[in-house]
Amino acid sequence: MASETLKGLTADTLADRAYRAIRDAITTGELRPGQKVTERGLAERLSVSPTPVREAIRRLEQDGLLERTGPRTVQVAAFGDVAIQDLAEVEVALRGMVARFAARHASPAQLDQLDAVLDEADDLLILIKQRQKAGQDLSRHLGRLLDAMQRFNEVVESCAHNPVLVRLLGQTRVFSWPERRARLLEHISKNDRFGLDRYGSHRALVRALRVGDSAAAEALVIEDARGGLGDLLAAPTTPASSTQPS
Repeated sequence: MASETLKGLTADTLADRAYRAIRDAITTGELRPGQKVTERGLAERLSVSPTPVREAIRRLEQDGLLERTGPRTVQVAAFGDVAIQDLAEVEVALRGMVARFAARHASPAQLDQLDAVLDEADDLLILIKQRQKAGQDLSRHLGRLLDAMQRFNEVVESCAHNPVLVRLLGQTRVFSWPERRARLLEHISKNDRFGLDRYGSHRALVRALRVGDSAAAEALVIEDARGGLGDLLAAPTTPASSTQPS
């Protein structure tokens, strides 16, 4: 368990940070289904006292990600399942709410920033397709494209001007960004059309935000988020080459 996930903590309350760190370790497979862990052991790995770990464990039990096996011992649940799917639905709903708030509160400068990120992504897509056609390595450019789309999501969240909602969303994400990025790259390596059918919705979202259409913005994000998470939770199947975000 030497990965970055459980090495150390920063920001927010200790219980929140412990919760996110342990949850990320579970969703990334660092903590495996059926693996037993103790409050003391987790506290030592996270360099915190047992109290915030105890609170984090309680929340993860409620999420269905941990199961109690003794007074101070739990094991990772063998989920697939219902707990992850339930968490995904919560994330989808919260992302839709973020878009709804963003339509109400986004500033012209923030909207211009969103368009600028998408312009950058469009340029990268053109370059990626050119390199793909020439049989050149795509990894660096794909990484830049995914990072650009992550910046897009972060700007949308800032447009909401609702730190409580954004904090809740951060606590309920199925995948941390490193795990999401890794899964995206895995899918893209096997299917060069992965995510392309949803890419156009980003421009549509900015248009909805510009006119303050909360319902349209929410619907667009819910559809995109549900499709994206559904794809990421499924095993990649279609062989091919490489391109696209989600």
